[in-house]
Amino acid sequence: MKLKRQEAEYITKQLNYRYNGLILAIAQDIETSEVLMIAHMDTEAVKQTLTTGLAHYFSLERRKIWLKGELSKHYQRIKEVRVDCDGDAMLLKVKQVGGACHLGYKSCFFRRLKRGKFETALPQVFKPEKVYRKGRQLK
Repeated sequence: MKLKRQEAEYITKQLNYRYNGLILAIAQDIETSEVLMIAHMDTEAVKQTLTTGLAHYFSLERRKIWLKGELSKHYQRIKEVRVDCDGDAMLLKVKQVGGACHLGYKSCFFRRLKRGKFETALPQVFKPEKVYRKGRQLK
């Protein structure tokens, strides 16, 4: 999915950036409906996502926009976009290349609560130390 810049700007004006100029963004696997990750987007991240067809998010920690996969090459290709009833959250249905989680899992939701503690419920799909350069791995 790729829109023209003018179309993307029109869409951004219809959203409700109520979280310090941000909206919530949920990435969901288009084929399995598995929730891959949750992040934030500002106006420019939304525009870049809609015009490039690749997911862009706003990093709260780094205070800047980042292309999902810019370090790992594990991109999220946008297949469908939905918005919630309040206009303050977007659901991105994506084709995930590699893993979505910087810890090496397909989904950031790889742990489940069982018998009073969290356990790993999914296999790793990549080794972070092989994908991220030393000192560049996200926490």
